[in-house]
Amino acid sequence: MDAALGAPEAMAEKREELTPMMSQYLELCEQYPDSLVLFQVGDFYETFCDAAERTARLLEITLTKREDSTGRYPMSGIPIDNAESYIETLLDAGYRVAIADQVQDPSEATGVVDRAVTRIVTPGTLTEDAFLDEDNNFVASVAEGDGELGLAVLDVSTGDFYATGGAREAVEDELDRFAPAEAVVAPGVSTDIFDADTMVTPFRPDAFALDAAREQVSRYFGSPDGLLASDPEIRACGALLAYAEYTRAGEAERLDYLNHLTRYDPREYLLLDAVALRSLELFERRAVHGEDGATLFDTIDETACALGARRLKDWLRRPLLDESKIVARHDAVEELVGDVSTRERLHDDLRAVYDIERLISRVSRGRANARDLRSLKDTLDVVPGLREALDGTEATLLCDLRDRLDTMDDLREHVGRALQDEPPIELTEGGLIREGYDDDLDSLRATEREGKAWIDSLEQSERERTGIDSLKVGFNQVHGYYIEVTNPNLDSVPDDYQRRQTLKNSERFVTPELKEREETIVTAEDRADDLEYQLFVDLRSRVAEETERVQTVADAIASLDALQSLATVAAERDYVRPGIGGDRFAIEGGRHPVVERTQPSFTPNPTDLDPGTIAIITGPNMAGKSTYMRQVALIQLLAQAGSFVPAADVSLPIVDRVFTRVGASDDIAGGKSTFMVEMTELSSILRSATDESLVLLDEVGRGTSTTDGLAIARAVTEHLHDAVGATTLFATHHHELTATAEALERACNLHFAADGSGGEVTFSHELREGAAGASYGVEVARSAGVPNPVVSRAHELLDVEARGDRFASNGHSEAGVTDSLPSSVRDRLAEVDVATTTPMEALELLAELKRDVQE
Repeated sequence: MDAALGAPEAMAEKREELTPMMSQYLELCEQYPDSLVLFQVGDFYETFCDAAERTARLLEITLTKREDSTGRYPMSGIPIDNAESYIETLLDAGYRVAIADQVQDPSEATGVVDRAVTRIVTPGTLTEDAFLDEDNNFVASVAEGDGELGLAVLDVSTGDFYATGGAREAVEDELDRFAPAEAVVAPGVSTDIFDADTMVTPFRPDAFALDAAREQVSRYFGSPDGLLASDPEIRACGALLAYAEYTRAGEAERLDYLNHLTRYDPREYLLLDAVALRSLELFERRAVHGEDGATLFDTIDETACALGARRLKDWLRRPLLDESKIVARHDAVEELVGDVSTRERLHDDLRAVYDIERLISRVSRGRANARDLRSLKDTLDVVPGLREALDGTEATLLCDLRDRLDTMDDLREHVGRALQDEPPIELTEGGLIREGYDDDLDSLRATEREGKAWIDSLEQSERERTGIDSLKVGFNQVHGYYIEVTNPNLDSVPDDYQRRQTLKNSERFVTPELKEREETIVTAEDRADDLEYQLFVDLRSRVAEETERVQTVADAIASLDALQSLATVAAERDYVRPGIGGDRFAIEGGRHPVVERTQPSFTPNPTDLDPGTIAIITGPNMAGKSTYMRQVALIQLLAQAGSFVPAADVSLPIVDRVFTRVGASDDIAGGKSTFMVEMTELSSILRSATDESLVLLDEVGRGTSTTDGLAIARAVTEHLHDAVGATTLFATHHHELTATAEALERACNLHFAADGSGGEVTFSHELREGAAGASYGVEVARSAGVPNPVVSRAHELLDVEARGDRFASNGHSEAGVTDSLPSSVRDRLAEVDVATTTPMEALELLAELKRDVQE
């Protein structure tokens, strides 16, 4: 990202020689040095000099030259009507874009047309539908003080505004959950707390000053002392509000639709860090062989509108800890599961709901058009039906949502009476307001219609008066209304015709009465268009006054849609209501919600563990260990999010966090090996887990030597058992670890069985008690298509290891000759864990050993 673009050097050096227009461009570049200025010239947004070269190259548009008194310099431009796609490319490339519009009618300008930056487009402050999907788009702000961080996150398009604070690690976890597109940071705050996809934006240090921030928060929400918990939180919120206003350049300074600031404690929700979000594939599928599959959200998303989809994502991102709130959601889902007609009616009605959170924010900012207001009215028209559908429901949450569904009859009636059913997008060309809404407008429109009706009849009356059958009455933007007579009929033209235009084959005339009528029509039309626009602006302001009421309705609709989605999934996929707050992890017939949807058959498995138990899970690759562990975690998350779960019967305690150390990956850019990434994630788990956490560990210690890996795995197991007490599912190929489990009070061995008879391995995918008898690694290799010679040789090596046989110098099994092998070869063989060695690793090891014994 080239954050500081600055003013074009070539222009700055010739400041005194610049034309007025280019001086204007230079001044705007200097005012917004961190942004690429798109400068309106007619129907195009232009860039000049070095900025032109960058945009032409990046956008793949033509680079031209402009010449004036200062010389020739590069210029490139994009059409205003198609600017969104180009701006999106600039944002993706890491630029902020300052839109400099013409704010004066060129016909009224005596010199250079006035221009001003009307908005700054950045990744985190987008409000235009063309740039947004249905997800929240957050910009964050972070400030530091007294050893803690304050965090504020805002979706400018919806008005969702949250604040929290705490230790660095806690704030990092929250940033992972919100995944902001952009962040502004106070001086001194390290930027390495942000994900690589987050644009970090330096902002005015004075905006983070405590007094300035306190005043800014007070302007919106009153005194921050009772609302926010620390000075860093106040500083973060104040600076974020200042930044949001800054990007709204040219609009009202205050963002009136920001009515709520929610301060929360992360400990109020089940915590999921970035590692857990990725490995459990809640929202993003980890690509497998370049193919994308379903996520948990995809699997349970039966929402009918954008409001509900965002709410459902929020519930998954932040599952609850409060048992009463969880039970309230379960009660609502259960009632909707049992009431098919109500559930289906809600879904059908909600499909007609527009994204009124974003609509009302545009209304409040004065950027909504007539179709936006009409969409808002159409959504509010759905509300009475939603209330009616909820009549008679008993679940407390459904009753509360019904009460919050304000039908807003006054606003609906007002907008419906004012606006046409299908108004045009343009606001200044008429056609917006219904007849009967305003007497003055009706009078002007009547005058316009009468004049046009007179003109419509003029052609026939003039043909009869003049006897010229080919006479035509027409109109164009330059000459207005005219009477056209072809050349052969010019002798029949009456004396009151006044020549207006001569063409090759005809003449165009006007009459005094036609001129008078034209003036009447144009005057009435212009006045009507102006009046319509003003009436619309007044209507939009009237709707903006109801922003908070609309937001309350939007919030209720969002939760209702999320609940009906959960109920639809539960009813259609045989999910059950989980018991919550129990004293045991008891899952009968548990299923993985995503995998069962993508596989023709799925084997359910039980879970029966006391809190604090460490379950050592063994079995061959592909037997189902990883799927099972994720399945348990996802059932837990769904239950605490308020959902029913895929199982036959479930009772669960409430967990405070879910940790995962699943899968292996390098961080090449960060200079970390697979093993280092594994140990970093493991360190976070051991430091942060509690006796109320659920921990998933998969093949811990695999990234180093067998001896070291086993030592680490055992030490981790003992620490989690003795010092932490977290409920742990630990999948491993270290069969020696099963003995450790037998020696620990709150540990057990589980395994996934397989049958390797006949040289082929068959998986039952059934979880059983005890340790696995074998890993069947060679059989799995054969099933994966490893060449037979390699598989056969692997079997020979297994036989040698099992018998303690010795290797001859030619590399084949031969008793009595091991003493002649180099000690390095014997040591290497002793360290080999055949169960976890891949076919390629075995082949490479054989080649190395052969070279060693032949030297």
